[in-house]
Amino acid sequence: MKTPNRHIIIDDTTLRDGEQSAGVAFSLDEKLAIATQLAALGVPELEIGIPAMGAGEREEIQAIAALGLPSKLLVWSRMRRDDLQSCVGLQVHKIDLSISASDQHIQHKLKQSRRWVLATINELVQEARHLGFDVCVGMEDASRADLDFLVRMTETAQQAGATRIRFADTVGIMEPFGVFETIKKLRAATDLEIEMHAHDDLGLATANTLAAALAGASHVNTTVNGLGERAGNAALEEVVVGLKQLYGIDTGINLGQFPELSALVANASGDAIGSRKSLIGKNVFSHEAGIHVDGLLKDPNNYQGVDPAIVGRSHQLVLGKHSGTQGVIHAYQQLGIIVNRGQAQKLLLAVKQFVKSTKQSPSASDLNLFHQNL
Repeated sequence: MKTPNRHIIIDDTTLRDGEQSAGVAFSLDEKLAIATQLAALGVPELEIGIPAMGAGEREEIQAIAALGLPSKLLVWSRMRRDDLQSCVGLQVHKIDLSISASDQHIQHKLKQSRRWVLATINELVQEARHLGFDVCVGMEDASRADLDFLVRMTETAQQAGATRIRFADTVGIMEPFGVFETIKKLRAATDLEIEMHAHDDLGLATANTLAAALAGASHVNTTVNGLGERAGNAALEEVVVGLKQLYGIDTGINLGQFPELSALVANASGDAIGSRKSLIGKNVFSHEAGIHVDGLLKDPNNYQGVDPAIVGRSHQLVLGKHSGTQGVIHAYQQLGIIVNRGQAQKLLLAVKQFVKSTKQSPSASDLNLFHQNL
């Protein structure tokens, strides 16, 4: 399915929801570097903090704003008057005023009613507008909310002056087909911007985000490496590549220098990237099986679903238990050593014995040693 005329805006929340991951605390220098690199990739919107957390958080938000980045800056706030006041004077473009949407939250967290929620939206959005803010109304726990009530919240938000709603799958329980139908109905009920905020508790954050985009969402939240509370959020790299490759939707983001940002966030968060994490794991473009290596050497498209260059990567051909002679010949060619097929077969035996005993692929020095022992 290609929808190249659609335009989806990425609102990256690495510096807000990403930092809310348990045990993660970015330094100011790390925040400035992350924000700068996100902007350099072309990410159009950055959610950069929670002003109500205190003076230190507000100073860091102001420091990011002082960079003068081309990205639009947002902050997150509970829909409370004291939280709203803490957002004043920070030089940000938009505020996400978040309030519970599900009866579970309204009754058991806020101890309030649906009527109170609607009245609060009406009052606080108008106050925020009078303070000069562009407003997004965040619908917390929207995935467990009654759809008719979400529509009422949307209508109230629009009448009060909000320009966007955020559909939050707060506990990560949705699946793509349900997301598509829900966002499609919201899209039919309003002309406000709709933003999707997905969590990865069931491993579906990216799929749910893509479904929301297809159904009519105009904005989507992401984080670098999928960082975020519990299982994380939709990964920036997955969403950008997925939108472009699957649906022809260009977000305007260039991931050519993404590995540097990915490593920065991984180090700053202390959250190591899994070796087989899609697009950025160290092994996801590595090939060992003989039939795959042979096919890749003939034409990369034989076994290439995603061009690694999109995310600043390249294919790595690895020798191991499942390698064939063509892979051995190629590996030695890379070292400047020409071997014939008979030699390659003998070297392959040495490779397999090495991998079986060490549980790792041979290095260049190992390969040279095997060759010397022919």
